[in-house]
Amino acid sequence: MNQNNKSVTQRLHEHLRQVIAATSPGERLPSEPTLARQLSVSRATLREAMRIFETQGLIHRRQGVGTFVIQPSGVIETGLEVLESIHTMANRIGLDVDVGRYLIETRPSTKAEMESLGLEEEENIVQISWVMEAEARPVAYLVDIIPEGLIPIKEIRREFNGSILDLLALKNGISLSTSRTEINAVAAPAEIAKALGIQRGDVVLYFEATLYSAEGKALDYSHSYYLPGYFKFRVMRRVG
Repeated sequence: MNQNNKSVTQRLHEHLRQVIAATSPGERLPSEPTLARQLSVSRATLREAMRIFETQGLIHRRQGVGTFVIQPSGVIETGLEVLESIHTMANRIGLDVDVGRYLIETRPSTKAEMESLGLEEEENIVQISWVMEAEARPVAYLVDIIPEGLIPIKEIRREFNGSILDLLALKNGISLSTSRTEINAVAAPAEIAKALGIQRGDVVLYFEATLYSAEGKALDYSHSYYLPGYFKFRVMRRVG
């Protein structure tokens, strides 16, 4: 991208941010054709800019209805030194979160899951996948994979409230210790984009983690996708 294109993009983002800031939360923005004319850009260029603001949690596009301003009333901001559930983090700032659509199923483990959980060949796993909602919109898509038998599936169905971490912490005979986590910014695949109500390819924060017991046994292999506008993660580092 040359300097001229960069300046055009920067100006578009500045103007679009001003339009969003001047619109009250809950109100609808002008239609795409109208907004494109007002900002002197093509609809394709406008859509690309709007995708960025949507992943920041500032607007929400509803197919066939329009684009609405939904500035978050709370952002979950936390350090990564201590592992906590989203419920715990949200409660700290007074943000109400709910479990949206979820699925609990038993299936054969994949090779990657066997390696991450230290399973023998042909062992089954229980997969719990769900959408976390805040302010009536999806903000995170989470998948937990645990060995079959670690927690009876009937118990999971009965007590699941949006956190396998919390269920494991309350389980007698299980002592949680550490989590090995890799963090990346990734382009949302089609399934994740659909679950989060964003466009395929939009950038989300992706955590891939393995949770270990005090004895060093892998208990949970998880994939977490977060909308950047609702989450801010930080790390405190000491000078070496």
